[in-house]
Amino acid sequence: MSTSRHASLLPVLAVLGSVTALAVGTSFAKQLFPLIGAQGTSALRVGFSALVLLAVFRPWRWTTSRTDGGAILRYGLTLGAMNLLFYMALRTIPFGIAVAIEFCGPLAVAMWSSRRPIDFVWVACAVAGLLLLLPLGHGEPLDPTGVMFALGAAACWAMYIIFGKRAGHLPAGHTVSLGMCAAALVVVPVGVAHAGAALLDPRILLFGLGVAIVSSAIPMWLEMMALKRLPKETFGILISMEPAVAALLAMGLLAEHLTALQWAAIGCTVMASVGSTLTAKPTQMPINT
Repeated sequence: MSTSRHASLLPVLAVLGSVTALAVGTSFAKQLFPLIGAQGTSALRVGFSALVLLAVFRPWRWTTSRTDGGAILRYGLTLGAMNLLFYMALRTIPFGIAVAIEFCGPLAVAMWSSRRPIDFVWVACAVAGLLLLLPLGHGEPLDPTGVMFALGAAACWAMYIIFGKRAGHLPAGHTVSLGMCAAALVVVPVGVAHAGAALLDPRILLFGLGVAIVSSAIPMWLEMMALKRLPKETFGILISMEPAVAALLAMGLLAEHLTALQWAAIGCTVMASVGSTLTAKPTQMPINT
C-alpha cells in the first residue's frame, strides 16, 4: 500500500517540479527581451533544449513507427507554436496574467474530458482562480495584441496535452527529444530572422542555454513522465498550479507584487490542484518506460 501510494505521488511531484522550473526559467528569460526580442529568446530556449534533449536521450536508439512519428510531430509543432506565442505575449502583458490566460487551454481539456461531478468542482475552483487573476473591470486594460498571443498559446497548450497523451505509450525521453526538435522547426527560423547575428553573442548564448535547461528541457521531461501516469483531465487540472507559482516567483524575481485578488486566485488554484489529486482515480494505462 505504501509503495503504491508513493508511486501515485511521483507524477504529482513531476508536475509541481515542472511548473516551478518553467516559472523560474521564464522569469530569467525576460531579461533577454531587450537584447534579442521575444522571438530570439524563444529560439534560444527551444533550440538549446532540443540539443540538450537529443544528447541526453539519444532518440535514434528507438524505432519510430509512421503513426508514432506523426503523433510526435504534431506534439512538437504545437509545442513550438505555444512557446513562441507565449513569449510574444510576455512583451506587453505581465507574466502571471499571461500564464493565467494561457491556462484556458488545459482548463478546456479538463472540462471536455471530465466525467464525474467532483471533477467539475475542481474545475470551477480553477476557473474562479483564472477569473481573479485577470484584471476584469478594474486596473489598467490589457494590451489586446498580448491577450491574443496568450489565447493562441492557450489553444496550442490544449493540443499539446492531447497530442502528448497520444504519444504517452512511448518512452518519455524519446517523445520529448524528437518533439523539441519539431518545435525548433517552428521557433528557430523566426528567432533568427528577428534577432540575426545578436544570437551569436557568447554571453547571450550561455544565458540562453541556462534558460533552455531550466524552462524547457527539465519541465518537458517531467511533464511527459506525468502524462504517462495521469489521466488527461487530472493532468489538466493539476497543472492549474502554474498561474499561482508564476505569480509567486514573479513577485520575487520580477518585483511583481501580488494583490488581494491574486492571493484569492492562488487559493482557488491550489484548492483545485489538491482536490483533483486527492480524488483522482488510479490510472489503468500500461506504462512503457
